[in-house]
Amino acid sequence: MTIAPLESLEFANCPPETAQYLVVMLHGWGANYHDLKPLARMLELPHCRFLFPNAPFLHFQSPLGRAWYALEREDFQGLPESRDRLFTWLGNLAAMTGIPPERTAMIGFSQGGAMTLDVGLQFNFAALCSCSGYLHYDPSAQPEKEYPPTLLIHGSQDPVVPIQAAHQAKTQLHQVGVPLEYFEFSGGHEIPAIALTQMTQFLQQHLLEKKI
Repeated sequence: MTIAPLESLEFANCPPETAQYLVVMLHGWGANYHDLKPLARMLELPHCRFLFPNAPFLHFQSPLGRAWYALEREDFQGLPESRDRLFTWLGNLAAMTGIPPERTAMIGFSQGGAMTLDVGLQFNFAALCSCSGYLHYDPSAQPEKEYPPTLLIHGSQDPVVPIQAAHQAKTQLHQVGVPLEYFEFSGGHEIPAIALTQMTQFLQQHLLEKKI
């Protein structure tokens, strides 16, 4: 795998003087940091700044695509390095943006959803949302802690990440005390309007209405 800089970021148009909240959005395997940009306009989240980090690895089939790790390999090559790089980058967000973790949320789709759960659960963020994602993070390996409210969204007919992966993540996260909400829709590997509505309501409650 060929590594690319993780500092590649793109921002939604939100004036800095009104940005009181931060939303980090992680794209899926084979996409890039442009993929989730339209969601920033579709989510009803005022006073939010959006960051879209590019995954650090070039995708093995697509010249424009990126990968958080080699999903095509059984050993998931690059996963430890991607975890470390994303953890460091997230740890620097408050200094970079002036917005604390308590007013920050993470959203991820597919492999980006897996990374949101994998790394985001280690931070004191206001909220996490994994769409069509899965769990390779082992929460039982962590000391007891207070986890951020987490929303799992998944299509019951998903041909890429089977619905069983969402059910497994739901069970494991619930067992370790993650405050969890789960929304299942009749659809595939996608983020339809009904899922965006659930995501907006969740983030309005746990991000915008949270008292700091």
